[in-house]
Amino acid sequence: MQKGGFLPKQIAYLLWTYIIAICFFFVFRLAILPLNIESIREILSEEGGIMLLFKAFFMGFRFDTLISCFVLSPFLISFLLAYYFKIRNRIFYKINHYALVVLFSLCFAICCIDIPYFKYFFTRFNVQAFMWIDSPIFVFKMISQEPSYIIYFFIFIAIIILYSWLMFSNYKRFLSNIKSNKTTENRTAKTYILNSLLFILLIGLCFLGMRGRIEKKSPMKVGTAYFSNNPLINQMGLNPNFTLIKSIEEKSKQDNKPLNLMDKAEAKAFVDEEFRRMKSSGAKREILLEKNTNVVLVIMEAMGTYNIGYFGNEQNLTPNLDYLLNNSISYENVYTAGIHTYNGVYSTLFGQPAILHKHSMNLTIIPKIEGGLPNVLKEEGYKTIYFTTHDDQFDNIGGFLSANGVERIISVKDYPKNEVKSTLGVSDHVMFDRAIEELNSLDETKPFFVTLLTSANHGPYIYPDNISLKPKSKDIKDKMIEYSDWAIGKFIEKAKQTPWFDKTIFVFIADHGAYKGSSDFELPLSYNHTPFFIYSPTMLNPKKVENIGLQIDVPAIISAYLGIENDKTLGIDFETYPRSYGYFSADDKLGVIDDEYYYIWNKNGKEYLYKYRTSDRTNYINQKKDKAKQMQKYGFSMLMY
Repeated sequence: MQKGGFLPKQIAYLLWTYIIAICFFFVFRLAILPLNIESIREILSEEGGIMLLFKAFFMGFRFDTLISCFVLSPFLISFLLAYYFKIRNRIFYKINHYALVVLFSLCFAICCIDIPYFKYFFTRFNVQAFMWIDSPIFVFKMISQEPSYIIYFFIFIAIIILYSWLMFSNYKRFLSNIKSNKTTENRTAKTYILNSLLFILLIGLCFLGMRGRIEKKSPMKVGTAYFSNNPLINQMGLNPNFTLIKSIEEKSKQDNKPLNLMDKAEAKAFVDEEFRRMKSSGAKREILLEKNTNVVLVIMEAMGTYNIGYFGNEQNLTPNLDYLLNNSISYENVYTAGIHTYNGVYSTLFGQPAILHKHSMNLTIIPKIEGGLPNVLKEEGYKTIYFTTHDDQFDNIGGFLSANGVERIISVKDYPKNEVKSTLGVSDHVMFDRAIEELNSLDETKPFFVTLLTSANHGPYIYPDNISLKPKSKDIKDKMIEYSDWAIGKFIEKAKQTPWFDKTIFVFIADHGAYKGSSDFELPLSYNHTPFFIYSPTMLNPKKVENIGLQIDVPAIISAYLGIENDKTLGIDFETYPRSYGYFSADDKLGVIDDEYYYIWNKNGKEYLYKYRTSDRTNYINQKKDKAKQMQKYGFSMLMY
């Protein structure tokens, strides 16, 4: 044990190394403040501004700890072995010491580079900084001609000198204990047990630090830092080493590499012409809704049309949805963008397609989607809220939404702990009840846009206790469909008792379907054919719309009904301007559909063309080559655009 203390000398050395590193990371984060002094003044002038700044620094502490624990973890193992094998070799410890100094110095170098990078780009250091790596002479000249960069260089040198001195003092103190025979030779069984427990505790804390959070689903992501509506506050919480590593990981993934399905210029020309054709083919929509109409958007987990009686299911699982569909504007031929929840949320809210394997929300650099509903409606004065039953950090959805117009996110942490039943959090009806309470408390003079993501139809299937519904089904999946339908019915029933119901439209769509029935097609339509309807008995008359539509059209449709100009997505008001084709993807497959034919393209080069509305399952790819080529060009162009 270290002289004068109760910790093993190895642990004491590593703890001091961690503390020193955290202090230096703090200083680098502090350096951001004067570069953004005007924004900081605005934050501090607002109510709760000081607390917001404190939260940003606390978030930064979590990310700094994550990076520090990753650096320290191999040395923790190394020192643990040294303790048990009584290694007193000075060269061994010197190598470990210098390796630590070098690694943390590299981390601090990135932090130093991040200061001017953040000042210029308003984003933390990432892989994009290396886009000019093939022009080193140009980069060097640019840096040498900017005096502030030279200043940053000397600041970095001063910091490294100070850090090295502090670490040398730490190492010197550690080394003085190594020389003592008492510290390594005279160990009792009690000492071994106690120190073993300390090492185990430290390893556990190090692992927790590397995850950054105790929640089960996922470790800390970039989106974790996006807890505020202020972009500077969100950026301040990040550590540039973290953003660099994550951006390198993203870039290295095959799924994130740029598509090369066809010539980019040809794709752009085709899409531009297609949009021009669509917009010239219909009359301008008559605005049907009053200004400042509230919007409640329900994204239903895996609720494909095949589950619903209105669309032909004979099991009578969905009496509430059947009623709503019969009394709504129902879009009969709408297809989701992909087969994952993140596809569904992204496409429904932001009008962007699912591009095969790509995960467009799980990005280190979070883009602003200008045509997305949260951004558009927030600019129109709407209060924007997102409800989910589970962890909002899963798939980085929370961070992405916070950066794109969602002012408040209600997730698993906001519900009573006794209501959390599984990894998917609370049951749907608990979320709906919380939404009713939340909406009743809002300022009535300000309209709201609320999104609710259900989870009942996703495994693990947990049927809730103590509800009035007595399901008729034996199969657990069918029981969950019944429950999901019941929860939606109760939500609408309670909403009808509120003062805001008469000035609210309720929009329903699924995030995606699921495979059901026979595998008639290589990409089953049950994955993507989804209900999409708008319910408002006080403002809209029921009708059926047969035009082919897409999940990405939701922002355009809602904006059109509200009389808001929104042409910044790949969606369109297909009720007014009919599409030639619909298109969607399922990771490695692309589907394109019209009223008669269904074209499927697989990344392995296989192609299929079916007359999907008949029982004929002949592949017409050779007989209808021109048709297949036309449909392929449509799908490829939209994904490449």
